[in-house]
Amino acid sequence: MTFDALLDLFQRRIPAQPWAQISLYVLALVAIAALAQWLVARVVGRVVYRVLSLSGNREWAAALMRHRTYRRLGYAVFLAVITVGVSQVPDLGKFSLLIERLAHAGTWVSVFLMVSGILNAWQTVFAASRRAQTRSIKGYVQVAQLALWLICGVLVLSILIDRSPLWMLSGIGAVSAVLLLVFKDTLLSLVASTQLTSNDMLRIGDWIEMPQSNADGFVMDIALHTVKVKNWDNTVTTVPTYKLFSESYRNYRHMFESGARRIKRTLRIDASTVRFLDDAEVTALMRFRLLHDYLEVKQQEVEQTNRVLLGENTDPVNRRRLTNLGTFRAYGIAFLRAHPEIHHDLLLNLRMMEPDSQGIPLEVYCFTNRTGWTDYERIQGDIFDHLLAILPELGLRLYQSPSGADLSAARQQSQYGAHAAMAAAATDPGAREPAQAQMDWADRVV
Repeated sequence: MTFDALLDLFQRRIPAQPWAQISLYVLALVAIAALAQWLVARVVGRVVYRVLSLSGNREWAAALMRHRTYRRLGYAVFLAVITVGVSQVPDLGKFSLLIERLAHAGTWVSVFLMVSGILNAWQTVFAASRRAQTRSIKGYVQVAQLALWLICGVLVLSILIDRSPLWMLSGIGAVSAVLLLVFKDTLLSLVASTQLTSNDMLRIGDWIEMPQSNADGFVMDIALHTVKVKNWDNTVTTVPTYKLFSESYRNYRHMFESGARRIKRTLRIDASTVRFLDDAEVTALMRFRLLHDYLEVKQQEVEQTNRVLLGENTDPVNRRRLTNLGTFRAYGIAFLRAHPEIHHDLLLNLRMMEPDSQGIPLEVYCFTNRTGWTDYERIQGDIFDHLLAILPELGLRLYQSPSGADLSAARQQSQYGAHAAMAAAATDPGAREPAQAQMDWADRVV
């Protein structure tokens, strides 16, 4: 049987009713479109997956599959077949043009969905790489997707209203003010994201501190509109990207890269405990290994100076003498220089600041050679534990505001002295009046 005979047989078997013919042609068209969709989605998908896997890009193959790129390509083929074949369906009339436009618009939407899936696959592959630990392309991907959807929107709208895309673009100038208002945050975020990335101002994993936004932790994600910061209490703060460009924040990345972390903390010494050291105390302090060389040199300087200053005068007031506070500062500097976990190539000092009502501040300024928080706090705690414990050896005392227990002890001591004075006044009438005054004063002490 020839092809013409088969075609003639098929035409004779077509129902005569218009609705039946429309239904048959529509079913045939949908069947052909579905077959084309299945062939493209399965065959092309398998071929691309195999080629990428064999070429060593298995992560790309998995990412494209995960983001349903092949399936969206199949949708585009399905709608493209409908667009081409719907005009061959008889008796559709004006519905044929409507279906053709809708299918044509849907084809382009599917194509742009497929391209967006490819961009998402790129983001997934990059996120699994080593460079993603410090860089993020999520903002660029979102910008590209935004541009795609703007193009897609113009193209789809021009298809639906049967106008040229250039005609629609010519009207954008009239609504540019509205577009700038609607996309203000997007444009600000786009500029900020580009500047942050190009100038290497922010990376994933950076520890930043931004008090005005309650952000203090590590950067988890850098997107077009927002930056996510995981705080130390495991909460997440979302900061607009443009704020990180327009407002100040502290980034600790360079501190970690330098391998040194600063210690800057003060000890407040009770001013009443500062005094000169006599010769016996200086000799006793010679047993400190960290002070031995310092005291030897200092004693020679003091003796030489005193020979010039005193001459025939032997009054101790005119002598130059060492103080316990200056000796403590020398001990502190020697202790820091001998500490194995202090960075000795950077500034190291223990300086006396301006005395005030809270005592005499001594500031410890140095850098540790470990930047981890736990190690840093351990080193800092060990240093100040030692310095606080060595103060009594030099006759010094840390300043501390009196607490309620101190005032209570002082009151009890005053009352005890007053009662003792009253007991003594029982045998000495002349001491009774001063003893009573002391008792009244003790009762008024808080």
